[in-house]
Amino acid sequence: MTGTSSGIGAAIAARLLRDGWRVTGLSRTDPGGQGAGFTHRSVDLLDPAQPPAALEGLRPTALVHAAGLMRGGRLGALDAEAGRTLWRLHVEAAAVLADRLLPATPDGGRIVLIGSRTAAGAAGRSQYAATKAALVAMARSWAAELAPRGITANVVAPAATETPMLQDPARSAHLPRLPPIGRYIRPEEVAAMTAFLLGPEAGAITGQQIVICGGSSL
Repeated sequence: MTGTSSGIGAAIAARLLRDGWRVTGLSRTDPGGQGAGFTHRSVDLLDPAQPPAALEGLRPTALVHAAGLMRGGRLGALDAEAGRTLWRLHVEAAAVLADRLLPATPDGGRIVLIGSRTAAGAAGRSQYAATKAALVAMARSWAAELAPRGITANVVAPAATETPMLQDPARSAHLPRLPPIGRYIRPEEVAAMTAFLLGPEAGAITGQQIVICGGSSL
């Protein structure tokens, strides 16, 4: 899985390890301290030349793509390079990982992509929203392709979550609203939903975007 070094990805890795999974973390930084069930492989997902070597020999039963970042901007002030970075990390990296790993994944495997409630659109976040919306279309397409093998593909889409990314200075002009429940989403809540979708009881759930929004979508 990607994104294990912090935030939602770190919470998912911790939950899966507690549940008895063996987790291979794909990131530039080794988070350390994850325990005997965790293996780190160093890779910069923004460099298309690196993933093939980092994925060599892996035969996963599940793929979780949780790496992400947020950049915002309104029309007239969009940063084209930021948009390309968002696309490479959120969409292209997911496509490369799935394309390399899924042919060797055993039947009954799982894919979970971490999306965002913002995929429905948000002022000042069009580039970010576009990449998260693309994950939904991609997951639904993969779900249709992989259903005969019993492999599911879903998106977990949280609203603003209590992670270091929420404090990113780049977001200072685009702070999220507090959900109606009066607090932000907790990473552990996203991890719990991800763990369920990876488990045997979720074998009939595929091609779906599951939104965890604290009432923001009401």
